[in-house]
Amino acid sequence: MSMLSHWEQIRAKLLETIDKFGDEELPYKPFEASWSVGEIMLHIANEEEGEFRYGVTQELKEWPSEYRAEDYPTIESTKSLLADVHSRTVEYLRTLDEIDLDRVIETPWGASIRLSNIIGHVMEHEIHHRGELSLILGMLGREGLDA
Repeated sequence: MSMLSHWEQIRAKLLETIDKFGDEELPYKPFEASWSVGEIMLHIANEEEGEFRYGVTQELKEWPSEYRAEDYPTIESTKSLLADVHSRTVEYLRTLDEIDLDRVIETPWGASIRLSNIIGHVMEHEIHHRGELSLILGMLGREGLDA
């Protein structure tokens, strides 16, 4: 599936960006009301888990609780969570054919959304927060993601 191939590239760049941070930077907040670096990373996992496990497959009965930064105090523990969540998504996506992407999902929150649009939304969400993390690297005086 071409969308999955594209997502693999997006995920590789996300991990490349995450690897530019140290464990000591996970609590860093670029401004008072913002999420910390670690919370942004965990939010990426939560959105993916919620959209697919709650919204699409409806394996979950409610949107999953946000992952707590204190439960993922290192880059490696955060990357492990992202990998666990993403592996479930990839496993599901590999069961689909291109024609399945046109299927309309009736979400628990009452929206009718084409599956391809949900997948695109989650990829775009990941790209958005990857860019945010890259900007924070720049704020810390380091080089962010170039492409």
